[in-house]
Amino acid sequence: MPRIKQLLADGKLVRMFGVGQLFTPKLVEIVGEHGGFDALWLDGEHAGLGMKETELSTMAARSYGLDHFVRQPATDYASIMRSLEAGAGGVMISMARGPEDVEQAVRWAKFHPRGERGMNGGNRDGRFGLMPLPEYVAKANAESFVGIQIETARAIESIEEIAAVPDVDLLFVGPADISQVMGVPGDFENPKCLDTIERIAQACARAGKPWGIVPRGPEYADRMLGWGCRMFVLAFDIHVVHAGIRATKARYGSFFGEPS
Repeated sequence: MPRIKQLLADGKLVRMFGVGQLFTPKLVEIVGEHGGFDALWLDGEHAGLGMKETELSTMAARSYGLDHFVRQPATDYASIMRSLEAGAGGVMISMARGPEDVEQAVRWAKFHPRGERGMNGGNRDGRFGLMPLPEYVAKANAESFVGIQIETARAIESIEEIAAVPDVDLLFVGPADISQVMGVPGDFENPKCLDTIERIAQACARAGKPWGIVPRGPEYADRMLGWGCRMFVLAFDIHVVHAGIRATKARYGSFFGEPS
């Protein structure tokens, strides 16, 4: 199995680096050179990465042993299928409204007998036609990662049903979206938000389903770890650049009107 699925199956942590706004294959290579991260979060929702960027990302990531998936916008069949054919290890589906949307997404991502994905082994995921179709189908069905973001009111209400959908590898929580649904945008520590996330965590535990989150900081991440979270997006490209600029200005404080 790919790295994400294997780590989750073993109950281990998955440490993600998010790439989107500042995408370049060299950035992926730099992350790989630093080491420590298990996989890439490729943002096709808010950053709008296209198929070419996805292809370049996956090629760079594979050279460093980094697994990867594409976070999709509220999506359709073609978006899921093309991401997988471009070489992405899987997809993360945003804005799911309920178990029906989740089931449909799985069917779009999987071949027979689980799904209805169109068959074309001539792309990167089929070794450009070199892999026999029966092997291609079995490998893709076993290895493709499918994550579902829980970020709408309906998804929260139907969390038990969503957690029970077969072949969903992980449910993912975005604290910002949860805070908006709860009517307290940006108030991540609000009891309404924390209670909702804890409810999602408990539903996942009952279903034996891993879950992930974008943590708001180290203490927040530790709390989520205690609630059973196993996937953490610990860095995004823009946040890393901001941190680097701030660190540089602090290092040369006298040049920026600050004491060194």
